[in-house]
Amino acid sequence: MNSDLPPKLRRGWTTGACATAAVKAALQGLWGNGLPDRVTITLPKGETPTFTIEEAAQGEGWAEAAIIKDAGDDPDVTHGALIRARVEMGKTGQGIRFLAGEGVGIVTKPGLPIPPGEPAINPVPRQMMKWIIHEAADAFGQSPDLDVTISVRNGAELAEKTWNPRLGIKGGLSILGTTGIVRPFSCAAWIASIHRGIDVARAEGLTHVAGCTGATSERVVQALYGLPDGAMLDMGDFVGGLLKYLARHPIQRATIGGGIGKLTKLAQGARDLHSGRSQVDFEMLASWLNDPTIKDMNTALEVYEKHGQKMVDMITPKARDEGVKMLRNADVTLDVVMIDRQGAVIGRAS
Repeated sequence: MNSDLPPKLRRGWTTGACATAAVKAALQGLWGNGLPDRVTITLPKGETPTFTIEEAAQGEGWAEAAIIKDAGDDPDVTHGALIRARVEMGKTGQGIRFLAGEGVGIVTKPGLPIPPGEPAINPVPRQMMKWIIHEAADAFGQSPDLDVTISVRNGAELAEKTWNPRLGIKGGLSILGTTGIVRPFSCAAWIASIHRGIDVARAEGLTHVAGCTGATSERVVQALYGLPDGAMLDMGDFVGGLLKYLARHPIQRATIGGGIGKLTKLAQGARDLHSGRSQVDFEMLASWLNDPTIKDMNTALEVYEKHGQKMVDMITPKARDEGVKMLRNADVTLDVVMIDRQGAVIGRAS
């Protein structure tokens, strides 16, 4: 065994996955045969984790369950937080209504995937909970007219350690996740895995690899170019780590894929695109687009909503130019693909 390799890190579960599991347990208390000790859910990519119920209670027309979040080996601020879901019968025909309990924030500014005034429960966790509710309603012969309240113990205090206040999410945390899985964050280990992916691609004779900032952009870029799984490098936020290694170990062609915010940061020179280590420079954007109102905006998405394709056509070539700088004249053809939240390609620079 090579002792120089970093140890394999343990994955964890997002707040969205925990909230979904808590909803499933609460529904069994509300409609079924009592609150369970454990529940299993199916995540968007088919994984089926099982969660232990930490606390539970029920009464006339309501039930609730809580789960302690396990973020694995990721130093996530919400690791160990108690995620609680309360389900309560609503008015006939109202459908599913999501509410923010204690420790879950409210969106107050535009530019986020959830509109102002709504609980900061992101689209994928909402959809996961809706699937669970409709599945349970069918199983128990009930109508899915529910108020679903998600809470996080000490969430308001934890949120102060995140970018939520700056993003205009007031009063608590966001319920996040696109896959349900927390991938362990260790710079050294993650970048080492990127390097190994490049090494394997070279050994297999691949001529085109891609690094993407998330699951959606990875899916779109892979389909766009018809790339095999081995060509998809698990880049995450470490665009600098990927491109600098490619500079020393070139592959004929590389593609960087990502959303508006991440690629804006790349265009502005960021090498690490994580929200905790780089931010969009709105003054720079204001200068580029000749619009001083941008200085007071909240997110790159908000800028895009105002300037549309003009912003995209400016950002994508700048992002590519910054990537080329990181390649340091290596014999690598680089292109950049920008993807919106719906998974549509809105910009390309090659």
